Amino acid sequence: MNKKTKIILIISGIILAIIAIFIGLYFYLLTPVSKESTIVNFTINQGDSKMEIANNLKDANLIKSKYATLFYIVLSGNTNIQAGSYELNRNMSTEDIIRSLANGDVINAERDSVSLTFREGITLEEYLKLLSENTNLEYDAMLEEINNSEFLNSLIDDYWFLTDDILNNDLYYGLEGYLYPNTYQIHTETTLNEVIRKMLDETAKQLEIFRSEIDASNYSVHEILTMASIAEKEAMNYEDRTKVAQVIYTRLDRGMNLGMDVTTYYGVHKSMTETLTTLDLADDNPYNTRNASLIGLPVGPICNPSSESIRAVLNPADTNYIYFFADIITGNVYFTDDYNEFLEFQRLYG
Repeated sequence: MNKKTKIILIISGIILAIIAIFIGLYFYLLTPVSKESTIVNFTINQGDSKMEIANNLKDANLIKSKYATLFYIVLSGNTNIQAGSYELNRNMSTEDIIRSLANGDVINAERDSVSLTFREGITLEEYLKLLSENTNLEYDAMLEEINNSEFLNSLIDDYWFLTDDILNNDLYYGLEGYLYPNTYQIHTETTLNEVIRKMLDETAKQLEIFRSEIDASNYSVHEILTMASIAEKEAMNYEDRTKVAQVIYTRLDRGMNLGMDVTTYYGVHKSMTETLTTLDLADDNPYNTRNASLIGLPVGPICNPSSESIRAVLNPADTNYIYFFADIITGNVYFTDDYNEFLEFQRLYG
C-alpha cells in the first residue's frame, strides 16, 4: 500500500468518525431535556416562522437544540405546525413535541372537553360508540375512516409498533388491540385523527416498557397483542392470564387448534352475554379458533388489552396445561392437562 493510499484511508476514516459523531449527537439532541415531568405553557403565534418557533422552544427549555429541531422538522415532514396555546412537558422528546404542534393539540377554552374511560377488554366498535355518544364524531363515518388505508399508513409512519400487519384486509379493524384502554380528556368538537393519535401516544408509552422483551421474543407486536387480547377476555386476574398465555404457547408449539370461545364471539360479532350456536362455532372467519380449520392465532386482536395482559403474554406461567375452562359467571378459570377433566369442568361449570 503506497503512501497516497494510506493518506486517503486515514482521511476517509476520520470523515466517517466525524459523521458517526454528528449522527450520535443529532439523536442525543432530540431526547427530552429532563426525565422529570414539568408542564410548560407554550404559544405559537400566527405567522411565526420555523426558526422563531425553534428559538422559543429553546428559550422555554423544551428542546436541547434549535438547529437539531429545525433539521428534524424538515426530515420528518411535520412542517405544518399550527398556531395556538399548548401544554408541553419537559420530559417529551423533540419528536413528541413537534408531533403535538403539527397535530394542533392546542389548549382552547372554546373547545369543551369530556373525560372518557375506555375500559380494558372492550372492542374498537365499543370505543367508537362511546365517542359518538360524547363528541361530534358520527359512528358510521368513523367506521369508514378507521380502516382507510391512507389514514392507517400515516399512522404506521409515526409509531414504531404499527406495521403492515394492520393493513391485512382480513382484519375487521386494523387498529383493534392498539388503542390503549385508559381515561382520556377528549374534546367534544374533535377529529378521529386527533383522538386516535392521543390513544396511540399512550400505547407508545405503555409498549415502550416492554419493548426489549418484545424485541427478544419470537413473536411480532401484532401477535403479542393478539394473544394479550385473548388472555384479557378469558381471565380476570394476572395469574390466570399467565396460565392462559402458557396454554396458547403450548397449543401453538404443538400445532393444535386454539379452540377459544372468546375468538368466536368476536368473529361472529356477538357479545359475551349472548349464546354461541353450533353455526357460530363452525363459522369460517379469520378470528374463529373454534373452527377446526383455523390452526394458529386469529388474524388479529379481539379487543384492546391492558398492560397486565401484555405482561402476562411476555411472561407466561411455568405450567404444562393444555386445556382450560373459563366460568363466565364467577370469573374462575379451571386449568388441566387432561382432556377428560376438561370435559368434567364443562359439565360442572358450563
